[in-house]
Amino acid sequence: MQLLPESKKIGIDNFRAAMASPLMRHDFFLSYVEKNLSSGKGLGAEYFGYGTVQNPLRVGVVGTGDEGNVLLGACNPNYIQVVAIADIRSYNIWRAFNGDVTGSPKAQKVRPGLMKVYGWKTEDEARKNVKIYADYRDLLDAAEELKLDAIFIGLPLHLHHDAATRAMQKGLHVLTEKLMAHNIGQCKDMGRLAVTQKKHMATGHQRHYSTLYDNAIKAIEAGLLGNIHYIRAQWHRGNLPGKDSWQPMLPLIAVAAKEDTFLENDLNMIQSHESKLKSWRNRRDRAKGAEQEEWAKKVAQLEAQLNDTILPEVLQKAGYEEHILKNPDGSVAYKAPAVEELIRWRLWNRTSAGLMAELGSHQLDAASIFISAMHGGKKQIPLTVNAFSSRPIFPFDRDIEDHISCVYEFPAPGYDPHTENGKRQKIAVAYSAINGNDFGNYGETVFGTRGTLMLDREETAMLWLTHNVDKHVTVAEKKENTFTRTINTTDELNEQDLALGIQALYDQSLGYREEIEHFAFCVQENPTPSYQEDGAPMCRCTPKVAMSDAIIALTTNIAAAKGEKIDFNPAWFDIFDDATPDESKPTIPVPEEFQK
Repeated sequence: MQLLPESKKIGIDNFRAAMASPLMRHDFFLSYVEKNLSSGKGLGAEYFGYGTVQNPLRVGVVGTGDEGNVLLGACNPNYIQVVAIADIRSYNIWRAFNGDVTGSPKAQKVRPGLMKVYGWKTEDEARKNVKIYADYRDLLDAAEELKLDAIFIGLPLHLHHDAATRAMQKGLHVLTEKLMAHNIGQCKDMGRLAVTQKKHMATGHQRHYSTLYDNAIKAIEAGLLGNIHYIRAQWHRGNLPGKDSWQPMLPLIAVAAKEDTFLENDLNMIQSHESKLKSWRNRRDRAKGAEQEEWAKKVAQLEAQLNDTILPEVLQKAGYEEHILKNPDGSVAYKAPAVEELIRWRLWNRTSAGLMAELGSHQLDAASIFISAMHGGKKQIPLTVNAFSSRPIFPFDRDIEDHISCVYEFPAPGYDPHTENGKRQKIAVAYSAINGNDFGNYGETVFGTRGTLMLDREETAMLWLTHNVDKHVTVAEKKENTFTRTINTTDELNEQDLALGIQALYDQSLGYREEIEHFAFCVQENPTPSYQEDGAPMCRCTPKVAMSDAIIALTTNIAAAKGEKIDFNPAWFDIFDDATPDESKPTIPVPEEFQK
């Protein structure tokens, strides 16, 4: 459904006014605004209730590509001191220091670079403060020399397990980007090691630290939507051959490694890049002052990308492989050298887990959080999944799928598999991730018996009374089951509530900064976590939570590949049970105190 601008504005205003009303979060929002805080400033200590740290954690960041640079950009110097980085690509090292200056405004905001984060005026000054490694294992071997407390992992998915287990065995705490690991056996290894080594092992599902999603949860818990019975989510992208965000331009060194037969698309990208570079150099040369400096930075980033250096011996040591895709008659349809697997790692099942890992895991995590809000905050695991996938757009240059669509059954409050009525108490979740058409973009819509809540691109939330998208709503008291609030239609919103809601909910944070700050706080306040419910500070996305998200994503891939419905086994979700949905098995034994 493509909403009219007027309906969107009504929905946004409804949500803001409802959340700021005296029956919801008025006093909290008022205190927040009076202290001149807003979610967009990333002051999560005030919002989420954690404290500051006495000394910033000394952190090494391994993998400084797209997501690694987002983690660097989210570091608060009062909580984190980045002392070392590791990446196999010279271009990613350049971006780690300088940021994503040629990207969109949003990309520039989330990837500002270490120089901007820490106030270093030149790259030379920055390099004096941050040690650089090509191989992440060399950085980990130097952990004692660097006096590291923790590492952040922004490596391709297939390396999460190796980096995390090596780090914890060296006494380091770990924050890894999602998905937790490439298979469930690896997830269980990481969870078990975190317990035995008494280290924090957090995974970057940042919606757990998003103020937007936190307020959505509060709305559900209060009962503004009534009983949730359906959630629809999607991530639709307009990627097409020659224009694919997961198929970035290969640098000259990578193109030189390819055979002529498979070069057309890559040569077109290089020619386009060189044409843009020529134009930008002219603009730089004609400009003066600050404008010239801005164009010089943009030129420098294009040059760094084109002349990216990747040492063959490091590439070989890292274990990247070539890919050969064949036609039905056995002829070669596409051949990608190992360096292409490195740069376009999201396109290969060996290094990635496709759309469900990179996109769907975020949104199914959000859906499970919303459903948990219906169960008093207790994390819910799905009951079943049905899935379908296909590759009609990119048939020759990858082995991940272009599209995936799936439907899940989650337990609703009152679910009981042993009674006829109880086993029908379910919540349906429908999800699709596609390429080739970005209609609707991405977000989640939560359907309740009383209200409808739509979250759009992690930026805004909209609230309506079911289908009444042209009507305002007001919050009223309602005592029913665990619900204490409901919504009714109204002619006009309370202007004071709306003004307060706008101030408190303006410029929503994506949650990365808060996630990292809370990680640092937990490490300092609870340096040897027991993983028992003892009240000590723990990260929101622990191994148990992160593994659940990984199981949902990876089991969906299995269901799509087999073309059959899969029932989720509760034993899969137990870190100390060897059962997994895939063929993987954990290699680290169950700690004695957790053996059954």
